[in-house]
Amino acid sequence: MPKLKSRTILPGAEEDAAITAAAMSDPDAMPLTDEEWEAVKPLVRMGRPKAEVTKERITIRLSHDVVTQFRATGEGWQTRIDAALRQFITEHPFAR
Repeated sequence: MPKLKSRTILPGAEEDAAITAAAMSDPDAMPLTDEEWEAVKPLVRMGRPKAEVTKERITIRLSHDVVTQFRATGEGWQTRIDAALRQFITEHPFAR
């Protein structure tokens, strides 16, 4: 269990029992049974799904004005730089 903050107030046994009894008396807030939890577990996913095509993380130095222009386009600006570079290599194939 993580360390609690110094001002955290934990309920006593009597208060905890009262809270549990109140929760159990609410038919709309009944806790799941063990069987219901087992049925739900396969649906629980942690984090972002893996992409089919992953990208490689690199460090690249670009001109300030280029970065400023792309950042000004808002969220996804790095993806747009990737698309611009992809378009360039399609239009200007490199000799290997």
